[in-house]
Amino acid sequence: MKTSEISGRLRRPLAVASLALAIGLGVSACSDNAVNNISPADSNVLITNYDRAVNFSQYKTFSLPDSVLVESNDGYSQSSLPIEQQAVTQVAQELTNRGFVRVAAGQPADIGVAVTRVNNQYTGVTTNPYAGFGNYWGYGGFGGFSPYYPSYYQYYQVSDRYWRIELVDLKNRPITTPTTDPNAPQNQLRVIYQASLRGNGIFDASAINKLITDAFAQSPYLKPTR
Repeated sequence: MKTSEISGRLRRPLAVASLALAIGLGVSACSDNAVNNISPADSNVLITNYDRAVNFSQYKTFSLPDSVLVESNDGYSQSSLPIEQQAVTQVAQELTNRGFVRVAAGQPADIGVAVTRVNNQYTGVTTNPYAGFGNYWGYGGFGGFSPYYPSYYQYYQVSDRYWRIELVDLKNRPITTPTTDPNAPQNQLRVIYQASLRGNGIFDASAINKLITDAFAQSPYLKPTR
């Protein structure tokens, strides 16, 4: 399993307490057969990110809904499938094991926890990669010309599916009024931690608990005392 810890400040505007993290990963192999014996678990990638300016010891309690957010391109919904409830339960257990206290829904909390199942799909269009027909039919006149397709295109679809766990600072949330601009950066909720769980088999009930445990294991700074 590949793991990565990336430090920095997370302050971009949020939609339903969600924050997209785009990171390019390079993978190299020593031989053509390097991945033949890799299991689905070994191919998983855990990316954790946190705000270095934050002292996590100031937070004692957390609020975590029983459902997860489902992000589908620009849309959001809530869901409580068995695998999603399992993920929520495991996240709550990891935070509790570290000394944080979960509060009931609607009660004040220092941290808001969002568990998101991302299922984004993108469709694109491309053209043929070759430059021209040349002398394909046995006589000249076509050299230097590229194919023209007035109504024929090649389409492709990219699927991006993974889990995302975010901790949002509710203790120091901005004070708002009816005239407050909710889109202004200073009025946004602040994400102080994020974990992305990617790879094969990550939506299997047999794998999700270990994935979440491993993500928190590489985040030792997440604790209410120092």
